[in-house]
Amino acid sequence: MSFKRALFLFLITFILAGQQAQSHAGDNKHPKKVIYFSAITLYHPIVMYQRYQPLMNYLTEHTPYRFELKLSQDYRDIIKFLKKNEVHVAVLGGVTYLEAKKQFNVIPILKPLGHDGKPYYRSVFIAKADNAKINSISDLKGKSVAFASKLSTSGNLAPLYHLYTRAGIGNKDRIRYVNFKYHDSVAREVLRGNYDAGAVIDSVANRFKSRGLKTIDVTEPIPGLPIVVRGDASPELISAIKKALLSLDYNNNEHRRLMEKWDEEFRYGFAEATDDDYKPIRMMIGYLREKGVRIP
Repeated sequence: MSFKRALFLFLITFILAGQQAQSHAGDNKHPKKVIYFSAITLYHPIVMYQRYQPLMNYLTEHTPYRFELKLSQDYRDIIKFLKKNEVHVAVLGGVTYLEAKKQFNVIPILKPLGHDGKPYYRSVFIAKADNAKINSISDLKGKSVAFASKLSTSGNLAPLYHLYTRAGIGNKDRIRYVNFKYHDSVAREVLRGNYDAGAVIDSVANRFKSRGLKTIDVTEPIPGLPIVVRGDASPELISAIKKALLSLDYNNNEHRRLMEKWDEEFRYGFAEATDDDYKPIRMMIGYLREKGVRIP
């Protein structure tokens, strides 16, 4: 193990241990069953902790369980965690959900709502705000574009599909693209001028807009990130999670103040999810495979 990775694991463990000790002091008389929760790495893991821990606190307070984050450095780790029963609940993307579904039984139970109250989000093409040469997707021909993980729906699949179907420039001989681990890494690479443009989830595009990025195009709506459980999850656990999250209403001022502390992906509420919701993801994967693009 490299020193950098060892240091990263130490920092994450130290932060989580400190928070858990503080949050659960005094619970020893009536300890709750621990439920491990993970999520696809939209951001650097330390940022993931900051944005997801408030949700863990809420679920711990409003269910009979104690929720603890188990973070990773890449998308494939989440699938491994679920498969090995090291994680019981996870936020996946459409691609990672379908990849997990091929390997073992995993069930989508909820999906987050967007700011418009609908269970969708989008992938956004970004460029530096002062880049006068790139103002639309057609301007990307012959340019370099930074994507997120190859297993990312909004950072790889959806933008590739959009480039092929809307701009006709998906082939690597027409556009040069490189994949990075995290969406915020993509945004920073574009800001540094290392790439002409990038493709990220809409929440990251919104967060970096004030830092010098502009939107040059957006994809069609993508089915909301599935919150999944293993196929052997107890009905009691599923019911508790649904009850806690479906009871939230963004139009309720008290709920809104609470949810605004959460990651932007979750602050507008939730809807129930089913496997059929992710048929559009299967369609995009099938289309790109016909074009010779392997997903994931």
